[in-house]
Amino acid sequence: MTAADWLASTSDDPFPLVVAGFPLAEHAVTPSRYDLAPAAVRRRLARLSTFQGELGVDVAALPVRDVGDTFEPPALDAPLTIVLGGHNGITHRTLAAAGALESWGLLTLDAHHDVRPYEPDRVGNGSPVRALVDAGLPGANVVQVGIHGFSNAAEHRAWCEERGITIVGPTEVERVPDLLEDLAVRCERIYVDLDIDVLDRAFAPGCPGARPGGLLPRQLFGAAFAAGAHPSVRCVEIVEVDPTADVSHITVDAAALCLLHAAAGFAARS
Repeated sequence: MTAADWLASTSDDPFPLVVAGFPLAEHAVTPSRYDLAPAAVRRRLARLSTFQGELGVDVAALPVRDVGDTFEPPALDAPLTIVLGGHNGITHRTLAAAGALESWGLLTLDAHHDVRPYEPDRVGNGSPVRALVDAGLPGANVVQVGIHGFSNAAEHRAWCEERGITIVGPTEVERVPDLLEDLAVRCERIYVDLDIDVLDRAFAPGCPGARPGGLLPRQLFGAAFAAGAHPSVRCVEIVEVDPTADVSHITVDAAALCLLHAAAGFAARS
């Protein structure tokens, strides 16, 4: 069985892993074909198996339901929903639609703070964290991992620090399991944003925002597994991939492997 066969199996289990595409491309800082990413990821799953041999986890028996693509924020009523973007603006749309922001924690793996000023009704991929905090998400409930040097403005860093946002650089990505535990102490539910541009540019040519000095794929996949495995995580999103800018499917494969590692983590919860 390929990973594509698994995703297409459409389980009738009442509590499956849910996968949804959210191909948002409008209001991007760097206009790109982010809308093509969900379909591209699904296609690349045909080249991948369901078995994570290093960890001994096979997702083949994991109930899954792919609900297709939508421009409406997916409901987060499953034990775990994996959302395929689209750009990072889906973080704001999906989490804001979930409601009760004060009860949520947000952990991002991202090269950027995503706290640029924004216009109402035009929250793009440079502003989702700022918009969520403005809407009621406590800054103390936000953890940002992998923030790159020379990729953010000093005033954006200051904005985060003033609101109590935790900021962790690329060298500390192994702390993700502990950071999730810390969030779970004070939050009922956790939303995890996997922005593929947190990777080193060599491994993410299809991400307009990626730069040298980012994470290795293995580090990002480990974080994806940890997110899927944590019982408080209700959503993992995978964003910021432009398949038309990719080289030899490198970036799309990274996104597909993030999906599978998050699914493997979910399979290992029990």
